[in-house]
Amino acid sequence: MRFLKALVIAMGVLIVAATVALVVLVVQRSGGSSVASSLASLGQPAGTRIAGIAGAEKTIAIWVVRPDGERVLLFDPARGRVVGEVRPTE
Repeated sequence: MRFLKALVIAMGVLIVAATVALVVLVVQRSGGSSVASSLASLGQPAGTRIAGIAGAEKTIAIWVVRPDGERVLLFDPARGRVVGEVRPTE
């Protein structure tokens, strides 16, 4: 009987530990990237901020404000890269 009781307690501890590990993994994967690393992956310089985002057919239009001016980046999520850039005419 003692062996069975110890086994049940050990399994309960393992279930709790596995649940905590799963929650930690989900949180890390869902919120792991920061805005700064996202802008770096878009190839934008330091000091750039995202001012707006909109869906457009098979691309995502990202309005960015850079130190040298504003522009709209056309991001293709299937390719994982910027496929175009629109700059205002001056």
